[in-house]
Amino acid sequence: MQKKGLFITFEGPDGSGKSTILTMLYDALKRDNLPFDIVTTREPGGKNNVIAEDIRNILLNKIEYKITDRTEALLFAASRAQHVQDFIKPHLAHGDLVLCDRYIHSSLVYQGYARGLGIQAIWDVNQFAIADTLPDLTIILMINPTQGIERIKANSLRDFNRLDQEKMELHNKVYEGYRKILDENHGLNMKEVDASREIKQVFAEVYRIVKTFIEGHCHA
Repeated sequence: MQKKGLFITFEGPDGSGKSTILTMLYDALKRDNLPFDIVTTREPGGKNNVIAEDIRNILLNKIEYKITDRTEALLFAASRAQHVQDFIKPHLAHGDLVLCDRYIHSSLVYQGYARGLGIQAIWDVNQFAIADTLPDLTIILMINPTQGIERIKANSLRDFNRLDQEKMELHNKVYEGYRKILDENHGLNMKEVDASREIKQVFAEVYRIVKTFIEGHCHA
């Protein structure tokens, strides 16, 4: 009987290097010739998913949409529901390793904590959206908000989106939110990594954590 795939998500404040680390990890794991296929995706949106991507365009557009906090939370959950159904669950059922840039933790932090809608309320909405599709492992890359925003502004290749333009107060709240869910872990498998260091150091730690986790799964 084929084993269920593995679902690993990458989280952290803006500018923490999630996307870069995920790409580096994907390349490294491909070279390791693991006994399953590896796929990457990201949120909001998802690979080859028109509905989820259309919602992403609404959420991250630079135009000053008058999106209420509740509408924003529901749009993220709606995009996630489509992403899970069309991409994540089929790959997990096939036994693949799915690496995802942001997932449910982002909603808990950004909408639940930083927007003040309540972590439990956002958890309930997203539980309806994703059913039982929770990550097997979540890497949370932590970085001081000021350093993170400086990195974003210095990166000419990065698209500066609507959420990046938020006031520093929100970015500080996001950092506090990640700190809170790490400190109050309710049974979710989360690993904190200091992302303020050089990218090679951050990657080395992430690679070690993920390889150890995968090896434990393969030998289970």
